Amino acid sequence: MTIQELEQVIAQSGKDIYSFCLHVTNSKPLADELYQDTFLKATEKMDQLQADGNLKSYLLSVALMLWKNQRRKSAWRSRIAPAAAFDEKMGEVPGDSGDILQDCVREEQCRIVRKAVSALPEKYRLPVLLYYMEDMTVAEAAEIMGIPPGTVKSRLSTARKRLRSELEGYYRG
Repeated sequence: MTIQELEQVIAQSGKDIYSFCLHVTNSKPLADELYQDTFLKATEKMDQLQADGNLKSYLLSVALMLWKNQRRKSAWRSRIAPAAAFDEKMGEVPGDSGDILQDCVREEQCRIVRKAVSALPEKYRLPVLLYYMEDMTVAEAAEIMGIPPGTVKSRLSTARKRLRSELEGYYRG
């Protein structure tokens, strides 16, 4: 793969990759770092990548593995010397309909759903993000996460049940 082909992949899939990084990390600064690290790793492995392969899926798996490694390192370091907590904030979804009230309601609904998803344990949150946000199949999500497809289905089912019970009062009330 050439640098021009990688630039084309970044132009086509970069926004989706960044959005995934933002949802996984729940923090804009951490998402920025993860996004950069993902493409640095892709640049390092550029000679091994094939332009006709599913590069978006590959980049999502790289981002996920980098995030898991970072979390593992962070957990190990916090056992040695606990780190200070920092403020995590999700990005906002801008309205696009022109109706201010409708945009406000949609933004509030998105905020509440994102908050509920981000509150899920990571083993349930990651399949939800890959399946719903990245529109991946169960098999693709399983490959990226390195687990069997049945496990992804089970975790999606559990996540849906948890989200349903969490959001039930909001949508009925």
